[in-house]
Amino acid sequence: MNVIMLLKPKKEVSFLTESQNLLQGLKKMRRYGYAAIPVLSDDGSYFGSVSLGDFLWHIIDKTDSINSKCLENSYVRDIVRREWNPAVHIDVEMPMLLERTMNQNFVPVVDDREFFIGIVTRRDVIKSFLQE
Repeated sequence: MNVIMLLKPKKEVSFLTESQNLLQGLKKMRRYGYAAIPVLSDDGSYFGSVSLGDFLWHIIDKTDSINSKCLENSYVRDIVRREWNPAVHIDVEMPMLLERTMNQNFVPVVDDREFFIGIVTRRDVIKSFLQE
């Protein structure tokens, strides 16, 4: 099985960019009901992923009073944990992809230039194995 068969392309994936402010990020996550989301750099490369917990801990650590102005003046890049939910390359071997899906709801996929091209979801991997 090839990762291409499981890939959800970038145009079908919701993501944040590093330069979006926290209010924009939270609103997008709420709209789609996500607990975690990939983050792209402004040039389109994979920057990392953020979770709702990352937003909440940042708010607790950085603000005395929660208001929308505080969130508008903070940016997604300030809260991304770059080491969490690392991307795989398009030519990833299936055992590595399976290992990543055991620990993550989605696995970001990048090309040879490190540009984000989509995700593989745990659900799609499981569905693929059930169909075989």
